[in-house]
Amino acid sequence: MDWEALLLSIKLSSVTVLILIPLAVIAGRFLAYRHFPGKSWVEALVMVPLVLPPTVIGYYLLVGLGSESWLGRMLEQLLGHQLVFHFSGLVVASILVNIPFAIQPIQRAFEAVPEDVRDAAACCGMSRLKVLFKIELPMVWPGVLTAIVLCFSHVLGEFGVVLMMGGNIAGETKTIAISIYDSVQAFDFASAGSMSLVLLLFAITVLALTTSLSRRVGGQHVANRR
Repeated sequence: MDWEALLLSIKLSSVTVLILIPLAVIAGRFLAYRHFPGKSWVEALVMVPLVLPPTVIGYYLLVGLGSESWLGRMLEQLLGHQLVFHFSGLVVASILVNIPFAIQPIQRAFEAVPEDVRDAAACCGMSRLKVLFKIELPMVWPGVLTAIVLCFSHVLGEFGVVLMMGGNIAGETKTIAISIYDSVQAFDFASAGSMSLVLLLFAITVLALTTSLSRRVGGQHVANRR
């Protein structure tokens, strides 16, 4: 079992979720409530990572953020290191790849919030920020929870874009998925099997707990409305 790679994957998943979910709440709420020309194109752009192979996204990030590009050189001067083959680069890649997994469930949850609830809160003199935290977020919590689980799990098992953007540097960019691949390449099927089993059990457990919690939260909202 490659514990170093597993801990690095957990760290990457956690950082990605902490950065992406607040941004997804803002973007999901905006897309749910606002109607503007070209909205369908924006929503299509959000969904692009779902249909593009991760290696394609990794390639464009490698070229666009590498030392040969002006953006890559500018970021290297600002950060003191290049994003490519560095943990921070994995974070950027993970955020971009997981945008649809974060925004879509949150957007659908905001769309399910009754308009009269928001109107009533506004009539009571509540500010938009207060409406968000006091009214909307408690109602869309199952969607936010779904986004958190999807993003965390997807980053934990991501392979293509991580390999393209970060390579295979132990302790820096070698995640659990890459470690499994290396074990298979070395015909160490016992190690690959144990790591794969850990990810499988984690995925089943987290999805089961999330489904149960979402049902409880949803049941509480229904009871409160009654």
